[in-house]
Amino acid sequence: MAATTHTVTNQAPPLVEYDVFASDRALAEAVERHVPPGLADQARQELSELGVAAGSARAQEWGAQANENPPRLRTHDRYGNRIDEVDFHPAWHRLLGHAVASGLTNAWGRPSGHVRRAAGFLVWTQTEAGHGCPLSMTHSAVPALRADPELAAEWEPRLTASAYDPELRPPAAKAGNLLGMGMTEKQGGSDVRANTTAARPLAAEGEYVLTGHKWFCSAPMSDGFLVLAQAPGGLTCFLVPRVLADGTRNVFRIQRLKDKLGNRSNASGEIEFEDTWARRVGDEGRGVRTIIEMVSATRLDCVIGSAALMRQAVAQAIHHSAHRHAFGGPLIDKPLMRNVLADLALESEAATVLGLRLAAAYDAGTEQERAFARLAVPAAKYWVTKRCTPLAVEALECLGGNGYVEESGLPRLLRESPLNSIWEGSGNVQALDVLRALQREPGALDAFLGEVGLARGADHRLDGAIKALLTELADLDGIEARARRVVERMALVLQGSLLVRWAPPAVADAFCASRLGGDWCAAFGTLPHTLDLAGVVERARPVV
Repeated sequence: MAATTHTVTNQAPPLVEYDVFASDRALAEAVERHVPPGLADQARQELSELGVAAGSARAQEWGAQANENPPRLRTHDRYGNRIDEVDFHPAWHRLLGHAVASGLTNAWGRPSGHVRRAAGFLVWTQTEAGHGCPLSMTHSAVPALRADPELAAEWEPRLTASAYDPELRPPAAKAGNLLGMGMTEKQGGSDVRANTTAARPLAAEGEYVLTGHKWFCSAPMSDGFLVLAQAPGGLTCFLVPRVLADGTRNVFRIQRLKDKLGNRSNASGEIEFEDTWARRVGDEGRGVRTIIEMVSATRLDCVIGSAALMRQAVAQAIHHSAHRHAFGGPLIDKPLMRNVLADLALESEAATVLGLRLAAAYDAGTEQERAFARLAVPAAKYWVTKRCTPLAVEALECLGGNGYVEESGLPRLLRESPLNSIWEGSGNVQALDVLRALQREPGALDAFLGEVGLARGADHRLDGAIKALLTELADLDGIEARARRVVERMALVLQGSLLVRWAPPAVADAFCASRLGGDWCAAFGTLPHTLDLAGVVERARPVV
């Protein structure tokens, strides 16, 4: 006799076999907006192909497997030889290989490359965020390497190639390379000028040996690493290859791998150098200035990565609510649940629109756009990454007890959510960087206000927020202690401006009423009930 008590009813089907890109209307519209018409069809096709792959059951299983089988460190081989290798699950290599083949390390040398890559990064890392780290660092290393044209000519074609080769071999013997980064040390953290790793010059021009440590080195199986060390002329940037040109291993001792809250599929290690061969990048004493372009590009990826986590969390919450029935009907039709879902959707769309606008600034490459990005990137990095965790918590709650179970995937999103706020400078570092730009680069503020001002007069709540921001910026007394408040307002005003200009009226109205107009409480789900919340939710609903 059948066990009728085990008949499964009223459970949402898996959110699988759908186009992650095309189902994200905010993202698809941003690509259409920022990619020239002549490239639009090509961009749409490549991103839709990536979206279908990301939404497939196969790719989602890769993500789960990579997370459930974290990397393992092997310091020695069976004979006692030091090898310092990290073993990854095959799913990790499949994810990374597909990403590289899809151009997610290639933005700098193709038309609208940053927008196309940012959109692809947002789509594909929804499968599993951990492997986004080596993708981001490889992509971001290109502008730093260009401080040395000879090095750039050698490495850039391999960093932007569509070939993934995980073997430890001389970089020049591989069709494609990945790069990592090591800046922080245990005694200094974000204060990289406190670094103690020493660089001793060799006889050959530009060659050094390094001795010291790095407290955080992500993706230690990469082909090379940009690191900071103290040369005779001061803090300097260096390129450290994992394998030397003659095939011997460089001295790169992995002391241990970090046991992290999230990001578990990716290896992060503590590294020791001892007479480790390195090539100087840029001039001695200008290490921070050399590597800062890499840092800036990585910070933008923190924004995009958080937008990806938000989008996946919102998609799961809306999908569940559309199929789950309670109290006489679908959850999605209940006024209070609709309010929560609409609020989450607003946060997600605002993050996506801002991230793609910043990517477009990189593509433009003009002085005006560079000045705009100088303020907008750290402000966005501060705010968007901070909004990721509360959104992930609320999205998980939409699934109730089902969301608290590992199989739902929401706990993985939640554990990952704080990372981007910490990586490449935590909240205080970003806020202080904004203040530094305000004080030293007046053109950056002019560019920022010029962007925000494009929407002036379209919404009275936005106009009021802009006026309040100007008042805040005019008062420099104790501004360091108020830095977070100032930067939050800057990010919200910028998001409001972009949504007023480009989003549907229902989205822009709800954002301005809540985030700028003050008709909002501390928790998600407190939007004014008179808004078109059903329209906001339907816009964010994934189409399966």
